[in-house]
Amino acid sequence: MSDSKTEQTETTEQTSTRSVLDSLIESGVHEMNRERFGLLLSGLSAGLDIGFGPLLMGVILTLSPGGFGDLTTELLVASVYSVGFMLVILGRSELFTEHTTLAVIPVLDGQASFRQLLRLWGLVYVGNIVGGVLFTLLAVQLMPGLGVVSPEAFEAIARKLVSHDLRWLLVAGVFAGWLMGLLAWLVAAAQETVSRLLIILIVTGTIGILHLPHSIAGNVEVLFGLFVSPAISPADYLVFLVLATVGNVLGGGVFVALLKYGHVVRGAD
Repeated sequence: MSDSKTEQTETTEQTSTRSVLDSLIESGVHEMNRERFGLLLSGLSAGLDIGFGPLLMGVILTLSPGGFGDLTTELLVASVYSVGFMLVILGRSELFTEHTTLAVIPVLDGQASFRQLLRLWGLVYVGNIVGGVLFTLLAVQLMPGLGVVSPEAFEAIARKLVSHDLRWLLVAGVFAGWLMGLLAWLVAAAQETVSRLLIILIVTGTIGILHLPHSIAGNVEVLFGLFVSPAISPADYLVFLVLATVGNVLGGGVFVALLKYGHVVRGAD
């Protein structure tokens, strides 16, 4: 009787895991088949929306008596960093780092081509980056004048990402992509909005408190510094963006998409 219950539990768990995989494949294929301009606009919307997280980070740093390194400030900064991701993910806009996992799985399953993957990545990535640039331009022009955030806070946020060596940027980018891939998987598995909010807060808050380079949110963070401080150069920005993007793709594509797909498919054999 005990063995029968164990087998039934294992079957239920496998079915649930397979359902998550099937949901991700269906979502990925759907996005790949979307019209080009629609994908670009959705990516633009995500690039704009995600900027609210870095902006709130600047507000916290401006208002807090402590800076980076102070435990309370770090926890608050990591918490508000999650806001942009909540707006994007629950609003169902297209985020490049989600698709480093979502869009890879249909290719692994043979339901989409590598060319379709590159098309989706390219459109979403360009939309995300352009949206981030537009948000940053608005924020650095309007927010300091309102007195809610200082240029020094914008510079501090940027320096936290560009002051490390190149190996750190790449390896930390892998960890950020890994976490974002797990986020895509966990959000697909969650059944309720409250659960999804909690998952987003925990996972992206982890990225925030570790100051890992997320190519899309980090795009806004480093642009803040580039636009307000001579200490951040265009070269700093470009190096960050390239290494963070490559690391994010490797983290989401290898450590989540490839491994999760492999263990679910082999477990079903």
